[in-house]
Amino acid sequence: MDSYDVVVIGGGPAGYVAAIRAAQLGLKTACVDAFERGGKASLGGTCLNVGCIPSKAMLDSSEKFEMISHEAQEHGIEVTGASVNLEKMLARKAGVVDKLTGGIAYLFKKNKVTSFFGLGKLVRQEEGGWVVDAAGTEVLAKNVIVATGSSPRALPLAPFGGHIVENSGALAFDAVPGKLGVIGAGVIGLELGSVWRRLGAQVTVLEALPGFLMAADAAIGKEALKQFQKQGLEFHFGVNISAVTQDDAGVSVTYTEKDQEVTATFDKLIVSIGRVPHTAGLGAEAVGLGLDARGFVQVDSHYRTNLPGIYAIGDVIGGAMLAHKAEEEGVAVAEMLAGQAGHVNYDVIPWVIYTSPEIAWAGLTEQGAKDKGLTVKTGQFPFSANGRALGHGDPRGFVKVVADADTDRLLGVHMIGPNVSELIGEIVALMEFGASSEDLARTVHAHPTLSEVVKEAALAADKRALHM
Repeated sequence: MDSYDVVVIGGGPAGYVAAIRAAQLGLKTACVDAFERGGKASLGGTCLNVGCIPSKAMLDSSEKFEMISHEAQEHGIEVTGASVNLEKMLARKAGVVDKLTGGIAYLFKKNKVTSFFGLGKLVRQEEGGWVVDAAGTEVLAKNVIVATGSSPRALPLAPFGGHIVENSGALAFDAVPGKLGVIGAGVIGLELGSVWRRLGAQVTVLEALPGFLMAADAAIGKEALKQFQKQGLEFHFGVNISAVTQDDAGVSVTYTEKDQEVTATFDKLIVSIGRVPHTAGLGAEAVGLGLDARGFVQVDSHYRTNLPGIYAIGDVIGGAMLAHKAEEEGVAVAEMLAGQAGHVNYDVIPWVIYTSPEIAWAGLTEQGAKDKGLTVKTGQFPFSANGRALGHGDPRGFVKVVADADTDRLLGVHMIGPNVSELIGEIVALMEFGASSEDLARTVHAHPTLSEVVKEAALAADKRALHM
C-alpha cells in the first residue's frame, strides 16, 4: 500500500490548491477527484468546470453582444445585423474551461502531486494514518484533507431534470429560451439570468425573501435593482411557490405574491436557491466523521475535524461558498500541516457579482457596523463624475466607504459599477493592514482611472471630495 503525507479528497479550488501547496512544502501528496466533464476526468471542481469560469466566459460573450447590438452607436460605431452563433459561443466557453482544467493537471505533474480519478472514501484508521480508497486503490495517508465541495440545492417541488436546470444546465442551453424563469435572486441567479437576457430571453426572477441582495449594503441593493429592472429583468419578491409542473412545451410555476396566486409559464427554469455540502460516498458515517445538522463537516479554527489527522476545507465546511475563500483555506491547512502558521482573515473576504454593472464589497455594511454598536461615517462618490467611466461609456453606480467615526478605520467598502471586481482588491489589501479612510484618501491614484472613484469616496467620508 502506497503511503502519503497528505491525501486530498476533492479537486476543486480548495482541494487542488491544498494539494499543490502541500507538495510545494515538501509533503508527499495525492489528490483524489471524481469530477468529469464530457466523459473525461476534469480537475477544478464545480468552479472551473461548470461554475465560476464558464459562467464568466458566457457573461463576457453576452456582454460583448449587448455592446455591439445596443451600445456601439454611442461610440460612433455603426453595426447592423449582429447575431449570436450560440454553438460557437458555447464552444469558446468550453475551450476556456479546457485550458484551465488542463493547467491544473500540468501543475500537479510539475509539483509531483499524484492524481487519482474517481471517488475518494475514508475507510479506516490504522497505525500511521488513515486508509483511503482512492478510486479503487487503497492508500495510507498520514493526513487527509476533505475538500468535496457542494452541490446545487434542489427545490422539492421542482427536481432537476427536463426543462428545470441548475447552474451547469443553464450554461448549456442549445437555444436561447423565449421565456426564462429563475428561482432565486442571488449571485448565480443574477449572473445566469443576465447572460440569457442579453442574448434575447425574457427573464423573470422569483425570490422568496422580501428584499433584494439583502447581504449587500442597502444602498448597493437599491441601485442594483434599479439597474437590472432598467435592463428588462422582471423581479418578484416575497413569493411562495406552491406548484411546479412541466411538460414537453415548458414549465409552469404557481406562486403567491402579496396574497395573490399567479401562474407563470417558462420555456426553461433555473433553480438557484443555494448549495448543500457534498459528502455522498465519502464514508463519513462509517468512520464517525462529525457533521452538523445541515450536513457540513464540523471543524475547529485550524480546520481539524473530530477525527485526528482528518481536516476539511472549502464549501463542505460552510461559510461563504466562494472559490477564493476555499483556495485560501487550502493554503492555510497545507501550511499548518508543514508546521507553519496558516491563516485566513474572514473579515475581509471580497464578494463579487459579475453582472453589468458589477457589484463588489468587502467588510461590514453600514447597517452591519451599526448592529455591532459602532458609530460610523460614510462617504459615497458616483462613477458619473469620473472621467474614465464617462470615456468608457459606463458611468453607472458608485463607491461607498464605511469607516469607524471614532478611529477612522475602514470597516467596509461597497461598489457597483464598471470593473469593480478588480477595484475591490485594493480595499482588501488596505483592510488587511488595518488602514483608515484617511490612508485610502491620501493614496495617489492614477488619473484618469476608475480607481479615482474609490479615493473620492474615502475623501467624501470626511466631506472633502474634490470632484463633487
